[in-house]
Amino acid sequence: MSEQYLKRILKARVYDVARESPLEPAPRLSRRVSNEVLLKREDLQSVFSFKLRGAYNKIIQLSDAEKARGVIAASAGNHAQGVALAAQRIGIKALIVMPKTTPEIKVASVKSYGAETELHGNGYDDAYAHAMQIAQQRNMVFVHPYDDPDVIAGQGTVAMEILRQHEGEIHAIFVPVGGGGLLAGVSAYVKNLHPEIKIIGVEPEDAPSMQRALAENKRVVLDQVGLFADGVAVRQVGEETFRIAQKCVDEILLVNTDEICAAIKDIFDDTRSIAEPAGALAVAGIKKYVARERLRGKTLVGIDSGANMNFDRLRHVAERAELGEQREALFAVTIDERPGSFKEFCEILGSRSITEFNYRYSDPSRAHVFVGIQTPLGGADREELLAGLRERKYDVEDVTDNEMAKLHIRYMVGGRAAQLRNERVFRFEFPERPGALLRFLKKIGQRWNISLFHYRNHGAAFGRVLVGMQVIDTESQALLSLLDEVGYPWWEETGNPVYKLFLQS
Repeated sequence: MSEQYLKRILKARVYDVARESPLEPAPRLSRRVSNEVLLKREDLQSVFSFKLRGAYNKIIQLSDAEKARGVIAASAGNHAQGVALAAQRIGIKALIVMPKTTPEIKVASVKSYGAETELHGNGYDDAYAHAMQIAQQRNMVFVHPYDDPDVIAGQGTVAMEILRQHEGEIHAIFVPVGGGGLLAGVSAYVKNLHPEIKIIGVEPEDAPSMQRALAENKRVVLDQVGLFADGVAVRQVGEETFRIAQKCVDEILLVNTDEICAAIKDIFDDTRSIAEPAGALAVAGIKKYVARERLRGKTLVGIDSGANMNFDRLRHVAERAELGEQREALFAVTIDERPGSFKEFCEILGSRSITEFNYRYSDPSRAHVFVGIQTPLGGADREELLAGLRERKYDVEDVTDNEMAKLHIRYMVGGRAAQLRNERVFRFEFPERPGALLRFLKKIGQRWNISLFHYRNHGAAFGRVLVGMQVIDTESQALLSLLDEVGYPWWEETGNPVYKLFLQS
């Protein structure tokens, strides 16, 4: 199988539109992780992503009759740009179906290449189903974003370049994974020539389609996927990509949103470029792998797969990067309400830089403080500070890894309501589209009083929402059933310690 793909990759037609992207050292990151880290800069392609390789290799090999029918694709953005550019270069018509959640920068780029665009659905799967219907109706050729041998071969040219550009030993190559096209192409090529090189795929924790498939030895369909790394938000990997991954991939690593944000910052620090979340997966995977294996002195290659980032998402990335690097700790601390107690608490913090400090009078005997502290030594300094506070008999909660604390409470401290009874608190992810909030409110109706509502969005494909409702015990099951019916991802936070400290009456 890998020999078959070796030939396909060597014959792939990509350089009419693609460039041989550089394999660059990341000196600052290399020093920090005590290994040589090399970045394969696919973000420097003309469409700021590797996707044009596979798209062009597929389209250029169509027959004249197929080209005359025009091509259609479904994509969250990067594949769409590759197809649009390829169609423009060859001189054929193209229609791209994109989810409504696609970042505007990607939609505008597709249009700039002369392709027709249609926004449909809230994720890739919706767009894919709609595109397949149109393909049949209009007799157009569907160009799959990953599950096609010619597309896989085009992406595999990335591996061909890596091995040519670095003649020394490579311990592992880290590859972002969505549907698996890049992973399949890279792994098939590398394992045929250098089976000793580890191929490690990297997925977001909330979109582990390949990790689950390999673990269960079959392709699975995820109930839902997170949308932060929209370029890899795929519920099911390809049939062909899965078959190759079973034979050629050593491991799939999962990383969380904070780790992805920290990786975006790492790439910026070394290259002064901004990777999109999917583009930074490989670097996040490298850091996690090195920490787990306690690896030293090896050469590790990470594929920086794309840079199609909406500018307004940078605020969220910057906010979470410090947490992903374990350079910020968040604590909820109860202190005595007496003269001098605040000063005593600050003295324990010492010379550490404070990133956030929220205080709320609770009662005549105590006060609650929400504090963010820079921890330059990472997790060790965080644990040392936590132990020091507890040693001095402070009631303290470490909320550094608490999603509700990070997303909402840090911006809402001080929101108690007197005489409030029977409040239940829920955290939601609303799809960022017109009518999402109204749909939720109509479902809830007037049965329950909304006692708290907090919404945040930083250019992502979904809004973060915290909702409090007054619900008596006998109606709990009815509410939970209705929330499931609404269909938005939700988590109950009524028992969350930061809710009890800062919001509960």
